[in-house]
Amino acid sequence: MFRNKVKIISCKVAFSLLFLAALHVHAQEADTTKDEKWNLHFQQTLIAQYHPGFAAKYSGNNSLQPGAENSQSLTSTLFLDFRTWKGAQLIINPELAGGTGLSKVLGVAGALNGETYRVGSPAPDIYCGRLYIRQQFGLGTDSVNVEDDINQLKGKQPSSYISVNAGKFSVEDFFDANSYSHDPRTDFFNWALMSGGAWDYPANTRGYTWGLVVEVVHPSWSFRISSVMEPQYANGPYMDMNIAKAHSETVEYGRMYKLNGKKGAYHLIGFFNQARMGSYSQTLSDTIYHMDVTKTRSYANTKAGFLITTEQQVGKNAGIFARVSYNDGQNESFAFTEIDQSVCGGYVLYGKAWKRENDKAEIAFVVNGISKVHREYLAEGGYGFIIGDGALNYGNECILEVNYLAQMTKNLWLTPDYQFVLNPAYNKDRGPVHVFGLRLHIEY
Repeated sequence: MFRNKVKIISCKVAFSLLFLAALHVHAQEADTTKDEKWNLHFQQTLIAQYHPGFAAKYSGNNSLQPGAENSQSLTSTLFLDFRTWKGAQLIINPELAGGTGLSKVLGVAGALNGETYRVGSPAPDIYCGRLYIRQQFGLGTDSVNVEDDINQLKGKQPSSYISVNAGKFSVEDFFDANSYSHDPRTDFFNWALMSGGAWDYPANTRGYTWGLVVEVVHPSWSFRISSVMEPQYANGPYMDMNIAKAHSETVEYGRMYKLNGKKGAYHLIGFFNQARMGSYSQTLSDTIYHMDVTKTRSYANTKAGFLITTEQQVGKNAGIFARVSYNDGQNESFAFTEIDQSVCGGYVLYGKAWKRENDKAEIAFVVNGISKVHREYLAEGGYGFIIGDGALNYGNECILEVNYLAQMTKNLWLTPDYQFVLNPAYNKDRGPVHVFGLRLHIEY
């Protein structure tokens, strides 16, 4: 207990000092007109959530608890960016995270708080989120000015370029960059609205991996391809060093366009994962496995799928978005969450319409599903790493989320949020669930 308290205090002190440094650097760099050599930004996000009691015929090891409960989470991130040599930048993001989600982030496939992870201890912990080098090669002579931002240095960059990124990062940093639904710190809370729910994107417990991403970017289109590491086991904290047998490849083509003068875009993504996953069908076929998919893990098992994401500006101050994602669902959900098919869509209205330029109101829906063999496994009492009620009366998991992002001061936003969950973890015998949340976000 004493060691935990010392650790918590040390974490808070360290990040408080670095936060003050970020404020100082921000003030010093704000007026410069030269290309930045380096910059430093900071974010902190606190989320509190509560759900009242709900009806449940039964509960299992991985169920959302039917009694009323609340939770809190905290993340703090430093974004350091250095211009190392011509066309190159070094990105370093130390991070602090603590707290937990409702029922320890169990019991809903479209998990309720995108700032929480499936970690064992709620005590604050410091780790390195991102550590990678970005090398950019210009294509042509045209250039554009980019502003000082998170993991972005102020200065000129080519309008068209090839970028090679190598190191530790989140693949979500590069793929499915939907303008309206991507970041749980400023957009929707729900995991299935951060990206395609059925994209079992490769990552450790906290959402990061090691590997390579190559981008070809043009003002009206983009192409990206990556090869990165998979975790040693489902939701594992460490990556599998056997990269010949455990790896993930993702390919994306994006197109930007205008429809009646309004900006729009779509992205087409395909992915292939190979890792030491368990097989649902093998687990079901033989009683020696006792409905434990982890006992059938093999490097021969794979997962493949796709994601289609679209966005469209409508009117002067609003936008809509939609996503469809799918994976084959034959083998164990491994890195993100237990969704094999997902459809979502939403509407975002910006506060400029009522003279609150940096506010926005959002509403979105999600419908999640799982494969037939995945259903059978859960119905027989099997467990994944995030869901499992001990039995299953199957129905699609349906989620509605509504929130309002309000700018309170220049660098502080407050967001009340509501989520309605029908058939949590695909189970008609449980719920529905009403989830109320409040997010405080600071950014410099």
